[in-house]
Amino acid sequence: TTTTTMTMGKIIFYEERNFQGRSYECMSDCSDMSSYLSRCHSCRVESGCFMVYDRPNFMGNQYFMRRGEYADYMSMMGMRDCIRSCRMIPMHRGQFRMRIYERENFGGQSHELMEDCDNVMDRYRMSDCMSCNVMDGHWLMYEQPHYRGRMMYLRPGEYRSFREMGMSGTRFMSMRRIMDM
Repeated sequence: TTTTTMTMGKIIFYEERNFQGRSYECMSDCSDMSSYLSRCHSCRVESGCFMVYDRPNFMGNQYFMRRGEYADYMSMMGMRDCIRSCRMIPMHRGQFRMRIYERENFGGQSHELMEDCDNVMDRYRMSDCMSCNVMDGHWLMYEQPHYRGRMMYLRPGEYRSFREMGMSGTRFMSMRRIMDM
């Protein structure tokens, strides 16, 4: 199977709500927006998908944004802090594959996923998902079943411990593929 990755994305951040004030246009990853804007209260995703973070260097709470207008994203998404960094999500075409593990360091029960899973407990009788290996595609992990709660963006790679990635106390109970919108 051949997989291609499209890298088309554009997001515009604005200092004030309703797309007012100074703006900053971004077409790739940005690890610290404070060098461009002192604050950010609205944004417009013109193309592609982005993960936004409320701390610099892709840390803190993560939020998924697809194409659309976010005139007051903090109240829309329940965010307490401004966006401080963002990561463009490349669009993946081809198969999706991930192996999830009950324990850290790929321990305990494991299952391979190739599609969305709305409840790990119901589908696999797993009480926890504490590490994983993403082989293909880009995924969103959610703290609660049915794609709710805190989320985390995963690109292909090995993730030995979600706790060590700053997601302490978080267990992921559902996961979804990031598909072409």
